[in-house]
Amino acid sequence: MNIKKYHLGCTVWSLRDWVGNFFTDDARQGDYLKQYASVFNAVEGNTSFYNIPSKEMIKKWKRETPDAFKFCFKFHRSITHNKQLQDVEGDVKRFLETFDPIADRLGPFFIQLPPQFSPQQFSHLEQLLKILPSVYSYAVEVRHPEFFDHGREEHRLNRLLKTYSIDRVIFDTRKLHEMHSNETSILECQKKKPEVPVRFVNTASRPVVRFVGSNDPIANKSYLKEWAIVVADWIKEGLHPYVFTHSPDKVSQPSIAKLFHQLLSDLIDIDPMPAWPIDRQDKQLDLF
Repeated sequence: MNIKKYHLGCTVWSLRDWVGNFFTDDARQGDYLKQYASVFNAVEGNTSFYNIPSKEMIKKWKRETPDAFKFCFKFHRSITHNKQLQDVEGDVKRFLETFDPIADRLGPFFIQLPPQFSPQQFSHLEQLLKILPSVYSYAVEVRHPEFFDHGREEHRLNRLLKTYSIDRVIFDTRKLHEMHSNETSILECQKKKPEVPVRFVNTASRPVVRFVGSNDPIANKSYLKEWAIVVADWIKEGLHPYVFTHSPDKVSQPSIAKLFHQLLSDLIDIDPMPAWPIDRQDKQLDLF
């Protein structure tokens, strides 16, 4: 594992379309996580938003990943979207206990709030942060426009997060929403992903960036360069960023991440990204 000064990953680790271009040609589903974790050192755990995994499953995930690997699981939607953080102490306790067997593999938990969660519900967020066990780290993602007012509400949010040493998730969909395309994956992604302002801020020690770009990695380069500058500065300040690359088709996520890492390496001293499983396979075949 050569990525050490920050954590880098994608939104998924188990994508069949990666077989033969990121994964090895003969990769089966049981190989996906191990091969993914041989390159990246983090992944968004979006599955926990819809279904809470069994303890047996997460123990299996632990066996298949190296020590430095981090899962960033998303709080279940029953907590954030259905109940909108009201009367959720028991739900949160049960949710977090599920991940006790994999505690050393946990990055920040994502607390993604729905677009309708507004500053008028600020007290619900404050109450949640008060009950969160400090043994874990967390990152909050807001989507309501009033949290981006550059004024009272945004300052209040940032102060609250700083008080509890909780990071603010930065969701960058600028490239996604500037595109004019008839490609199905792009149109669907544009419908699902909100267009929210970007903030180059950190409220704790593990700033989180979720970048959603084009399926063409090179088309994202100007935005990735901008993030490389920001992330490099964070690392120089002693922070430990988490960067996750999204693409509408999911297929090009590793390529986008690879480009970002290359751009970051132009600014600070970091090791090259490990070779992809498919590249290691090709080198082995060349020996014969």
